[in-house]
Amino acid sequence: MVKRYEQYCPMAHALDLVGDRWALLVVRELMHGPQRYTDLVEHLHGIGTNILAARLRDLERHGVVVRRILPPPAASKVYELTDYGRELKPAMRELALWGARSLGPPTAEDELFDGWLANAMDIVLARVAPAGRFEFRAGPEEAASLVDGEVVDGPIEDPDVTVSGCPEDIYALFVERRLDRVTIEGDRALLEALLDVAPPHIEAQASA
Repeated sequence: MVKRYEQYCPMAHALDLVGDRWALLVVRELMHGPQRYTDLVEHLHGIGTNILAARLRDLERHGVVVRRILPPPAASKVYELTDYGRELKPAMRELALWGARSLGPPTAEDELFDGWLANAMDIVLARVAPAGRFEFRAGPEEAASLVDGEVVDGPIEDPDVTVSGCPEDIYALFVERRLDRVTIEGDRALLEALLDVAPPHIEAQASA
């Protein structure tokens, strides 16, 4: 039986559509483009296949997600967001910014999902970044870049500034403005300009 709030309220209605567990994380993955079912299983660590199937079915029924077949030679079935689904992005950005205030830095026990750095760049910086080519590295294999406000999942050629550090150091840079925690190559002033326009309410971890 489908559980509903049974309230004539836009917030309650929104939660009826995307408030189930895992639903917004499915939307988060699809914000990066069409995904196969197996791609979603791989990226959403811990989700049961029965739960994923149910969430996709519900999101499709509510007009948030649509299925389609890619043209040959791929000919794979993929899920992608509708225009209505993509309109969730600003709300998800604000929710993520709010959550970041009390999230705290990642620890050795935290499992960072594939693409976490590009996702963070997209949520926090893509809409406000100054013109320039920024490359961020958080470990030997994880990289994300900003090119004139557009997020690139991976390294780029000829960045204006490259920032390197472990995930905890990247957190300290953007949340605590700790430039001393990262290695900076290139235009340091451009990086400082990026930090100047980063959302001001991303600050130190909220006290308990």
